Amino acid sequence: MADAKLMLDDLHKSYRTGSEELPVLRGVSFDVAPGEFVSVIGPSGCGKSTLFNVVAGLEPPDSGQVFVDGRDATGRSDPFAYMPQQDLLFPWRTVLDNTTLGLEVAGMKRAAARERARPLFGPFGLSGFESAHPYELSGGMRQRAALLRTVVQDRAVLLLDEPFGALDSLPRTDMQTWLEGVRARFGWTVLLITHDIREAVFLSDQVVVLAARPTRVRRKVPVDLPRPRQVDLIASVEFGALEAELLAALRE
Repeated sequence: MADAKLMLDDLHKSYRTGSEELPVLRGVSFDVAPGEFVSVIGPSGCGKSTLFNVVAGLEPPDSGQVFVDGRDATGRSDPFAYMPQQDLLFPWRTVLDNTTLGLEVAGMKRAAARERARPLFGPFGLSGFESAHPYELSGGMRQRAALLRTVVQDRAVLLLDEPFGALDSLPRTDMQTWLEGVRARFGWTVLLITHDIREAVFLSDQVVVLAARPTRVRRKVPVDLPRPRQVDLIASVEFGALEAELLAALRE
């Protein structure tokens, strides 16, 4: 895709275990358009986390390339803001100082980093908690703080690895609804790993279904549902049909 924000081109990755080679990625290719939200689902152990590590520049592919805005970004981490499964907030830092950590590591002065982060506390539902510590926040608020820390870096692509996996069902649904609204406001380009088919349908413009290891792209399923999306959409016939299609694709 010529106008892709993110393009994965024929990625291969194997690991050596003793004298044997364990293939994990076998020719993974797909595109993410500017401002698009794409979810990646697949069987447990298929290589989703390895794929994210390769995209984020944390591990080199054996072959293949990653492109951002048409330029080779293979092995680079700077185009990406990566949010892992755990919020990883430091308990001794205030919420504000947790959200500025990535900026400070990148060399920005603390005062300047705080000025960049402060305006996001309102949209992220964290106003008044700038001086709080992580133990004073609910699980959902901690995840919003972790996401704020991620997006404040102003990178080209957000990589979200099961960001709500540790939350119970109701707060998880609340966070999905919140993310749907705030992503539309800021126009982020997002690649999400999830094991939750319902989450993938609710949040995404496209869902990429991976096969079992060594993984490849089995299906690319467009999610043609109206936005903004509210929780009552989950009960619709169209939503249920997409869930069924994705479940069938996983079981092929």
